[in-house]
Amino acid sequence: MDYSNEPHGVYFFIDNKSFYASCESVARRIDPLESILVVMSEQENTNGGLILAASPMAKQLFHITNVSRQRDLPDDERLIVVPPRMNLYIRKNLEINAIYNRYVAKADLLPYSIDESLLDVTKSWFLFGHDLLEVAQQIQQQIYQELGLYTTVGVGENPVQAKLALDLYAKHDPNRIGQIKYDTVAERLWPVTQLTDVWSIGRRTAKRLNQLHIDSMADLARANPYDLKAEFGVMGFQLFALAWGVDRSQLTEPLKIRDVSFSNSQVLARDYNRLEEIEVVIREIGEQVASRVRAHGKLAGEIGLSIGFAHPAITQTGTPGFSHRMRLEPTNDNREVARQLRFLFEKYWEGQAVRNIAVQLGRLSPDNHQQLDLFHPVDQQIQTNTINRTLDQIRRRYGSSAIVKASSLRTGATAIQRASLVGGHNGGNAYD
Repeated sequence: MDYSNEPHGVYFFIDNKSFYASCESVARRIDPLESILVVMSEQENTNGGLILAASPMAKQLFHITNVSRQRDLPDDERLIVVPPRMNLYIRKNLEINAIYNRYVAKADLLPYSIDESLLDVTKSWFLFGHDLLEVAQQIQQQIYQELGLYTTVGVGENPVQAKLALDLYAKHDPNRIGQIKYDTVAERLWPVTQLTDVWSIGRRTAKRLNQLHIDSMADLARANPYDLKAEFGVMGFQLFALAWGVDRSQLTEPLKIRDVSFSNSQVLARDYNRLEEIEVVIREIGEQVASRVRAHGKLAGEIGLSIGFAHPAITQTGTPGFSHRMRLEPTNDNREVARQLRFLFEKYWEGQAVRNIAVQLGRLSPDNHQQLDLFHPVDQQIQTNTINRTLDQIRRRYGSSAIVKASSLRTGATAIQRASLVGGHNGGNAYD
């Protein structure tokens, strides 16, 4: 591979080690690498409590993973179990990225997730040290000194190399720093045989690659890219580029989105079997999404409903659920959205227990007019639109649970309880 025409920059992909557990450890004045602590979500929201994060020591001693549940926790007095405080983690994320901004301009910083960020230090690294690793260590030390948190850094000549260096090497290095460059791709990346260890390759993709006799990154690099495209579509070329460590993306380029849509989903706290309870939650989620559509000054011309079945129903039917979409006259009206969702659900539901609900509104167009129909009084249609927007204004000012429908007080309704959550979990006090 001739890399001479590929972009050559300097990128740091930085991850906060066991972020949630580390924040909770620091709040308790315990070193994150020495604490024995897990963050466990609320039992009522995750069917018995799900481990969201565990400190490195807890993982080492008790083999805890982020998919463990409360029943997997040992009865050990050393183990500290705490609820999530999403507001605390968001505040720490902002403080961490403020430190990164001392090293790069805002345009060169991309917060990738709540615990990972990508820094383009091409134009600034030499201001802070004599070599890249020195600068990476300086950032690590600054975050630890100011916030008590440990970080790992992947270094690369483009974003994908930095991400691969982070996941494959930095997280396992004593100094918590890893590096991949164009001239070390064959040495550092190709020997990987566990394809799911590589960023962007999930289990299904790995299985399909194995069926093509691609069992390592070296096999992927040597594959015919047109055969990969025939199998995976445009993602085949992306996989080929990944194997060669090629990434031509630029942080400052605006993201081009072809088809904008709004959606929301919810994992239910228990299996829902009754039609009335399920439809209340569907309506609540639908109204949430419709509110977002209105807030962006749009009308939706397509509606989608996805239903995930509970485990017993999956075992019985052999299917995880159903997902359907349909076109509709452009609207952002709560009642119309709820009516169409109810139609979709009752058309395809056959009494299975439900555990997951997702709603999507797409095919958006500008909300610069109101489409009236001939079957309802004009004054009533205009009044309904005014009511929707008035409710939006009240909820934006006083909170989403300031005004709710009476049906949200029924058994099974979730809107009021979820209004207090952040990212689906307890927000907590960011300053405790």
